[in-house]
Amino acid sequence: MNSAELLTKQKLSIFLIWLFHVSGGIGIIYSDASWFVGATPLNLSLSFLLLVLNTKLNKGAVLMFISCYLVGMLAEIVGVHFGFIFGAYAYGEILGTKFLEVPLLIGINWCILIFITGSIAGYFTSSFWQKTLLGVGLMLALDAVIEPIAPVLDFWAFEGGLASFHNYLGWALVALPLQMGFHKWNIKVEGAFPFHLYILQFLFFTLLLIKINSIGL
Repeated sequence: MNSAELLTKQKLSIFLIWLFHVSGGIGIIYSDASWFVGATPLNLSLSFLLLVLNTKLNKGAVLMFISCYLVGMLAEIVGVHFGFIFGAYAYGEILGTKFLEVPLLIGINWCILIFITGSIAGYFTSSFWQKTLLGVGLMLALDAVIEPIAPVLDFWAFEGGLASFHNYLGWALVALPLQMGFHKWNIKVEGAFPFHLYILQFLFFTLLLIKINSIGL
């Protein structure tokens, strides 16, 4: 693929994620919220497909995708059934088909989060441990704005209300070896796509959180 084709692919990918996230946010806030929330699996699937298209695929990248999916799903299955990783919680129905009470798309979400935060972290430092820990920190920051809105959107809900420190510690412990693997295998996502997707997700959930705290969904 030449540089012009690569640039066009990146621009189209960025345009599509902006289109879907902005449309979804506007739809949830000002239109039929249930319909747009119901489209979350489509949005997540599109984001993952575009991430794959913008990743330099090699043996390491493929193994990393598989590792993120399997580790993420296993952690969530154990978490849902035993409660000692993230705390006591359960998934709603909006994220689609489940395996052992965990939506299959959650493994996809772990892939997306590891790849975009790892890519962003690698942009700021070449130190293995610094970019590993920065990647974990970026994941926790995003989770912090998702958790308060998740029960309202029927993503998942914790017993007793909001997620506790237990949840964030669990996220860090699961994310750490995956971030280490990402940087050990030197995975590369091309262009600014990871930045755009991270910023979009952060803004999307932050705006919904503000909406809930002001006039409610």
